[in-house]
Amino acid sequence: MHLPKLIEDLALILFAGAVVTLLFRRIRQPLVLGYIITGLLVSPHVSLFPTVVDEANVKILAELGVIFLLFSLGLEFSFKKLMRVGGAASITALIEIACVIVAGYTVGRLIGWNNIDSIFLGALLASSSTTIILRAFDELGMKGKGFAGIVFGVLVVEDLVVILLLVLLPTIAASQSFDGTTMLLTLLKLLFFLALWFVLGIFLLPTFLKKMHKFLDEETLLILSIGLCLGMVVLATRVGFSAELGAFVMGSLLAETTSAEKIEDLSRPVKNVFGAVFFVSVGMMIDPRAILENKWPVITIVLLTIVGKFVSTTIGAIISGQPLKQSVQVGMSMAQIGEFAFIIASLGVTLGVTSNFLFPVAVGVSAITTFTTPYLIKYSEPFYNFLLKIIPPKWLSALNRYSSGTQKIQAESNLKIVLKGYLTIIFANGIVIIAIMLLSVKIIQPFLFEKIKDPFYAGLISIIGTLLIAAPFFWGLMQKRPANMAYKELWLNKKYNRGPLLIIEVLRNLLGAILIGFLLDHFFSGRIALLILLPVALVLFFVFAKRIQKFYGRLELRFLTNLHEREVAERALRPIIDTGIYDLSAWDTHLSNYKIPPEAVYVGQALIALQWREKYGVNIAYIKRGERIIYAPKRNDVLYPYDEIGLIATDEQLQTAQPVLDSKFEYFNNNALVEDVVLQKIVVDEFTKLKNMSIRDSGIRERTNGLVVGIERDNERIVNPESSTILEWGDIIWIVGNKQKIKTLIKQ
Repeated sequence: MHLPKLIEDLALILFAGAVVTLLFRRIRQPLVLGYIITGLLVSPHVSLFPTVVDEANVKILAELGVIFLLFSLGLEFSFKKLMRVGGAASITALIEIACVIVAGYTVGRLIGWNNIDSIFLGALLASSSTTIILRAFDELGMKGKGFAGIVFGVLVVEDLVVILLLVLLPTIAASQSFDGTTMLLTLLKLLFFLALWFVLGIFLLPTFLKKMHKFLDEETLLILSIGLCLGMVVLATRVGFSAELGAFVMGSLLAETTSAEKIEDLSRPVKNVFGAVFFVSVGMMIDPRAILENKWPVITIVLLTIVGKFVSTTIGAIISGQPLKQSVQVGMSMAQIGEFAFIIASLGVTLGVTSNFLFPVAVGVSAITTFTTPYLIKYSEPFYNFLLKIIPPKWLSALNRYSSGTQKIQAESNLKIVLKGYLTIIFANGIVIIAIMLLSVKIIQPFLFEKIKDPFYAGLISIIGTLLIAAPFFWGLMQKRPANMAYKELWLNKKYNRGPLLIIEVLRNLLGAILIGFLLDHFFSGRIALLILLPVALVLFFVFAKRIQKFYGRLELRFLTNLHEREVAERALRPIIDTGIYDLSAWDTHLSNYKIPPEAVYVGQALIALQWREKYGVNIAYIKRGERIIYAPKRNDVLYPYDEIGLIATDEQLQTAQPVLDSKFEYFNNNALVEDVVLQKIVVDEFTKLKNMSIRDSGIRERTNGLVVGIERDNERIVNPESSTILEWGDIIWIVGNKQKIKTLIKQ
């Protein structure tokens, strides 16, 4: 009986992969390297073992592997997660990425590589390995350190930037150079489609899944999610983007639904199988002789990766306002290349634009930096102590002043808040309007002109239909105002600020009229469109404004409900803590989560008896007991087995308490929210109205479900201030408590 070669090859790949990865688990090494070595063993380059015969079909399966890897990444990503990445992590990531891309390109040219090889080298250096970093943090027990939050934020931004590179690199490869105009147009096109997919996806997908919930068992949900993934892949390729982008976007959209976790669990086996095939196929493309022949480029790029990523990331973290110690720790954690390097290298091979040596060089660099990463992370603090000895005291003092200065908060001006609101309204509605106009011009108009012989009536029906569909969004573009107190304060209380608001109102109404004019001009002559149809359309628009407003309100409500649906559902099922992991740098104080084991000797003791605050400077921000959250626990509150507590402390304070923490606690890492508990800073000013009040009399504890853990006054820090401390004008107060209630306190 004849058995297709593909099945034989798949059996060989999966069996060999299982054996090798079992060995790699045994020696505690990344599975990705195990798969790559498996590919090398079953490739034609090694004759000791059976080899894969049907390489073409294996490549197709590998492409599916990339698609499901990106789909899985999107499910873990979500737009909300990107919004929670703090400014420090974003600035650090962007500086690091820009530096290593330029450095990679420069080094490539210096060692004699051509232009495209050098560009791809810079791109594959742009991302670090989430898998390797997480494994190292687990083994070294560093997930609770303050710098870990910045590292996780940087990884999120890196993932997004690499997705953009996967879109831009084919454009560069096609032109064999960096064409600024072409790149800008590609970016604008990408932003347009991303925004459109996001708006439509959030509006439609959660509603559809909610209505179909009772019909969606595990099997149907898995088939539906994979179908949506592949459907978006087809759509993305049809509009000129990569399949990887389509898979990532669909994963990100599904990540905003209440079914996200279930979809992620169901699709994980699919991702693991096809992902394994992809990484095995990567190994199959490696020629060991090519690595040996290019040993000097490999060594050069390893040094570039370690030194370049360390220096650029450290500088980025310092610029973002992180202390020198955290900056060094972040830099030494990021000094490796990750799984995306293989995807970018394979993209070059698929496009046929890179040289044969680039792929084995990338694998060699990845293998070496994988082994160096745990040691770099482990010795980051000793290296920081070494730097303290050689850096001049004046420089250290300047760095400390800069870091402290960036922590000072400025009350965000009302005008800035209002401008953000206007830009969101104009951008979101403008994207939808342009999409409707393109749909009308490209699809509806040709269809009607084919069915209706009279061009005038065909154009008139097209215009009426398009304007009816777009009317709610024209109202949003031209009439909706930001729904916040800042707008009302600017309009009612500060008359001199009405000028900018009036200008914005005039400009956006003018923009709406121009868009309507363009649409009318496309179907009719300019004179008819300008003198007759445009005034009629505007008059009808304002006459029916109230009805359009109501319909727009229903659309907006559904969109916002869908957008926040997962977060609301999570809060209903279990309290959620926002550890503020990306922006909790009050000096180097951060929030760490610990779980109390039943064998802890202090189980049943009250907090006043433990005296952790007095002994170690460690504050307990909350106690999570089952489904209940105890905010800012009082001195008589008792700790029980399996309580989850949030500790506010610096790395040094946690290290001082380490004997207690190591022997009595079971550390865990949970990036999900437990009810919006954050470390937040506020200023004593005319908005907060706290001047000359004591901490006790201010009612901060009661009004925020929180406690004051520090005050910065005239560049001096008061840690764990007494409740009798009097607040002065300009004090920066650090509060750990409920995020929404702290915001309410700031607005009062």
